[in-house]
Amino acid sequence: MTTPQILATIFAAGAATVLTRALPFLVFPDGRETPRYVRYLGHALPGAIFGLLVVYCLKDVNLLSGSRGIPEAVGIVVAAVLYKRWHNMLISIFASTAVYMVLVNLVF
Repeated sequence: MTTPQILATIFAAGAATVLTRALPFLVFPDGRETPRYVRYLGHALPGAIFGLLVVYCLKDVNLLSGSRGIPEAVGIVVAAVLYKRWHNMLISIFASTAVYMVLVNLVF
C-alpha cells in the first residue's frame, strides 16, 4: 500500500468508529423515548447472535471422525448451563471456549 492509501484507510476506519459510537446519541437524544422496535432489538439480538455463534462453531463438526463432536457438545452444554445460571453471555462464552480448548488440546 502506498502512503496515501494507508492514510485513507486509517481515516476511514477512524470515521467509521466515531460514527458508530456517536450515531445512537444523535438518533436517540436524551428526553425522547426509545422506539419500541429498538427496545425489541435490544432484547432479541443477543439470543440471535448467540445462536449464530453456535451454528458457526458447529458447521465443520464431523461426527464420523476424530473426537466425534464431544468437545463441541460439552462446550455447548457448559455455555447453556452457565447462561441459564447467571444470564451473562460473556461468562458463558469465555468459560465454554476455555473448556472446549482444554478438551481439544489436552484430552482429545
